[in-house]
Amino acid sequence: MSTNVKAFGTEAADADLQPMNIDRRDVTPQDVEIEILYCGVCHSDLHTARNDWGGSKYPSVPGHEIVGRVTKVGSEVTKFKAGDLAAVGCMVDSCKTCDNCKQDLEQFCLNGFTGTYNGKDRHSGGHTFGGYSEKVVVDQHFVLKVPENLDLAAVAPILCAGITTWSPLRHWKVKEGSKVAVIGLGGLGHMALKLAHALGAEVTLFSRSAGKTEEAKSLGADNVIISTDAGQMNSVRGKFDLIIDTVPYVHDLNPYIQTLHTSGTLVLVGFLGNLEPMLNTAPLILGRKSIAGSLIGGIAETQELLDFCGQHNIVSEIELIKMQDINQAYERMLKSDVRYRFVIDMQSLKN
Repeated sequence: MSTNVKAFGTEAADADLQPMNIDRRDVTPQDVEIEILYCGVCHSDLHTARNDWGGSKYPSVPGHEIVGRVTKVGSEVTKFKAGDLAAVGCMVDSCKTCDNCKQDLEQFCLNGFTGTYNGKDRHSGGHTFGGYSEKVVVDQHFVLKVPENLDLAAVAPILCAGITTWSPLRHWKVKEGSKVAVIGLGGLGHMALKLAHALGAEVTLFSRSAGKTEEAKSLGADNVIISTDAGQMNSVRGKFDLIIDTVPYVHDLNPYIQTLHTSGTLVLVGFLGNLEPMLNTAPLILGRKSIAGSLIGGIAETQELLDFCGQHNIVSEIELIKMQDINQAYERMLKSDVRYRFVIDMQSLKN
């Protein structure tokens, strides 16, 4: 059994997003039904809608930064009740039985996690639809609690941009006194600055523009290094324990490797694809330095992040838009014309 709900999506890679209707399953014993109040807009939404990565399934309804309120729960649900605030991030299911799932690493499910959109729906056999819609029905294990004290609209990007930067900060054990650098001040980068600062690290932003200095410092950066200035780059040679690289396009990593301390790590969270130009391995070998990658976080780690944000009053910097403005928002995203994340007021879908 299912319920037909309003949504916004696209029927083809070259078509604008527009109103449509989709089916949501009725709640099973383990399910939570959520009325969606806000949904963040991620670059992944645009890439999937336009089939930039290949493999997009149509009709496509993006959106994996979901904040809302519980409207119904299944008979076996123990974590939520109707009226609770709730959130859903990039995953709505996994096998739950593999070694990674058992270690709360559902994002690395050995049998493949189910994406909130464009994933293989383990219930219907079709594909999943995301948060650009009135409501969503999700297994309680993949539903998160939202601190009551936070701005709900500004919480939404924490479910992707936040956890994408939090996970490497936690995995590489960033703490008070750690020296952390962030490459790129955007949706991911601004969250990395806030979170690393709140963990007590000394935080540096690598930027190509001197005009971002004051903004970066207001977000938690202690220093800003202009990456095109050889003198400034040399001044931080061998300094950083961890560099979080949020840049979503091909760029040269070699200059940044020189700024890692012995045993330091540069972790890629923004770019998928082949590295160009070729990586010089000499500084890696001579300094036991590492290049690594990181995805989002597991459900337990994402809940840890939300709780941390509640304790430290951390949310994303957002621009609130109407659902009907999503195509213009996509065009603006391509021009980096957003500070720093669009969030959709889903009430607009009902108008």
